Amino acid sequence: MSANDTATAFWVTRPRVGELKKETLTSVGEEDVRVRALFSGVSRGTESLVFNARVPESEVERMQAPFQAGSFPAPVKYGYCSVGVVEKGPTHLLNKTVFCLYPHQDRYVVPASAVLPIPDNIPAQRAVLAANMETAINGVWDAEPMLGEHVSVIGAGVVGALVAYLCSQIPGVSVTLIDINPKRQVLAERLGFAFCTPEQAPVNQDCIIHASGHPEGLRQALCQVGNEGRIIEMSWFGEGEVSIPLGGAFHSQRLSLRASQVGQLPAKLRPRWGFQRRLMLALSLLNDSRLDTLISGESDFDAFPQLAPELFSAGSDVLCHRLRYPSHA
Repeated sequence: MSANDTATAFWVTRPRVGELKKETLTSVGEEDVRVRALFSGVSRGTESLVFNARVPESEVERMQAPFQAGSFPAPVKYGYCSVGVVEKGPTHLLNKTVFCLYPHQDRYVVPASAVLPIPDNIPAQRAVLAANMETAINGVWDAEPMLGEHVSVIGAGVVGALVAYLCSQIPGVSVTLIDINPKRQVLAERLGFAFCTPEQAPVNQDCIIHASGHPEGLRQALCQVGNEGRIIEMSWFGEGEVSIPLGGAFHSQRLSLRASQVGQLPAKLRPRWGFQRRLMLALSLLNDSRLDTLISGESDFDAFPQLAPELFSAGSDVLCHRLRYPSHA
């Protein structure tokens, strides 16, 4: 068996424990591609829930990634931010650098329709942000920020920062990114919008997008939004239960609270938009070198099992951690 017939993949083998495992690749059919990974991005929010076995039983099916293997809580192979080069496949894709919603693995075989060529003006290293950008796009679509509105984004993780970044591109929209970590001010300054900690947060906001993953952030949103304002909830709490005060301003000021989830497109866009079109948009929007500030670290794929407990810990200060594969060395 040649090296091209085998692969190494990261598996969560039991709660809070990850291992690298060898596996045999399937043969490459006429409609398939074999991809050699260059980089993959660790999507800390969702992957931390998987790593720490916090996926609710009710969400097991909806939480499945496109090429996930195994099942929750473990063992499971999970992830969806892979960038690689097509080693074998149709001529129009051969040797192309592509993005795929595939777990952390150094080689894999997927249908050719599952990969999307990365535009020439987007570095492969930055393309690992594509899945997070997709989530941010969906959040902005659901929030529907309008010209001249005052918008706050609570939670300066990768998704929150990307949502603030996209909203700040809309003429006249005033954006404030809010986080308990004052060090995130540097991130906001680099991306071109205001930042503050919760105690300094502006009130009477037209729209607040919550992406902190913590119940306190959602409670804060209820206090900051103005009369008839809207709150978009982008956090996913896993098995956690959230208690929020609905007896005060929420009722008297006719506030609205709705969820945004990347697994579905907004209803009004579905006649003309599909997941591939949205992913193409996400990749094209990465054409800004300032977004490199969202990559907070990089390490070799081989070191991932040792790094994972720290990356997925509750107190981690990680944004997007990028894994580098041996084939890129």
